[in-house]
Amino acid sequence: MLRRAFLGALAGATRRPNILFLLSDDQRADLLGCAGHPILQTPNIDRLAQSGTRFTNNFCATAICCTSRASIFTGLHEKSHGISNFRTPLNSTLQSISFPQLLRQAGYRTGFVGKFGVGGDAAPKDLFDVTHGNPGLERVGQSREFGKQAIDFLSSAKANEPFCLSVHFRAPHARDADPKQYLSDPEEANLYRDTNIPLPLKADPKYYDRLPENVRNSESRARWNKRFTNPAHYLESVKNYFRLISGVDAVTGDILRYLNQRGLEDSTVVIYSSDNGYFLAERGLADKWYLYEESIRTPLIIRDPRRPKAATRSEMTLNLDLSPTILSLAGIAVPPSVQGRSLVPLVEGRKPSWRREWFYSHLFPASPPAVTIPNSEGIRTTTHKYIRWTESKPILEEVYDLKRDPGELNPLPEGKAHRHLRNRWHRWNQALTNWNSSTPWQDPQ
Repeated sequence: MLRRAFLGALAGATRRPNILFLLSDDQRADLLGCAGHPILQTPNIDRLAQSGTRFTNNFCATAICCTSRASIFTGLHEKSHGISNFRTPLNSTLQSISFPQLLRQAGYRTGFVGKFGVGGDAAPKDLFDVTHGNPGLERVGQSREFGKQAIDFLSSAKANEPFCLSVHFRAPHARDADPKQYLSDPEEANLYRDTNIPLPLKADPKYYDRLPENVRNSESRARWNKRFTNPAHYLESVKNYFRLISGVDAVTGDILRYLNQRGLEDSTVVIYSSDNGYFLAERGLADKWYLYEESIRTPLIIRDPRRPKAATRSEMTLNLDLSPTILSLAGIAVPPSVQGRSLVPLVEGRKPSWRREWFYSHLFPASPPAVTIPNSEGIRTTTHKYIRWTESKPILEEVYDLKRDPGELNPLPEGKAHRHLRNRWHRWNQALTNWNSSTPWQDPQ
């Protein structure tokens, strides 16, 4: 009996884990109960954090869905994978280093449900064994539909075949063409009904007035006009946005309960994150795109059943890290040209040498005057932030001391910090521009 138990434990320790990757759309890091939000109800995602690792300084290196998702799949920065619009797909070189293709080649059964978002909404069929067709734009009941499709995939899991299932929700993304913008599912219709949600500090018009002129006149302001023009409008929009997040949480609970019913919970690593952050009227803006904290900071939780202890890590982690992390969990070598880093050492409680800075870019080719999203680049370090508005003439720069001013309320005057960070930006820009898929990558820091 003891020998049988020992052999069972040994098999469980050596078997490649299943991987469930849950990705929401437009959810910033503080919008979870486990992150300390006083209003949002996310009990199922919170339970992941209670038996997993929550990363409190996770970011996206480009705050727009197509580019961020390309980085998630490949582990590369925007300037290396070159995907800055909604039309460009993952080419064969990028697919060859993407985690879905490498997992599939290594014997994993791969599935995809939801919004792919790179080169179109439907997932390429040659990347996954099972995909569900493009279900169209955001609509009521969609998160539940994705949950049923996820459970359908899990129902066919085999004991001797590890799987990786990616479930990419559209919620809480706005329905940009709909006057109401956010339409929650009926199941969440009564949530937050009698709850007051105060305007954020940076909704004060003075923070909008400080923005560069092209940002004040950008698509972010146009969308603010659709969602947050007065306190009552703000309250209606944010309650419905919160309801969408709670809907994602409810479906997450359905999927996790099914894992448990099938006896798969103890062999499945669960990852929860989002593609980018979100402005909820801060600086008089809506949506994302820019290098301010609300736009770039995203949730990340990894629950590995082999290490069922709650932990938090404060290292700066990135959406680029998801691909090498998933590969490492599966025991697959990470391609040396990948620019992200495996988070497995952090999940294991180790203290490896870690990044002290990273590069941001947003190069989406908007079409003015209909859509204006100013391009920007920059550097985010553990202590400072440098924002470079690349289309301004002359180029405008903002620098913030994040230790003294974590809310980014007061940009620093021109000085030593500007010069140092400008030099760091230049070094990163050169390295990323010269990236080659056949050359090992090393951060230029």
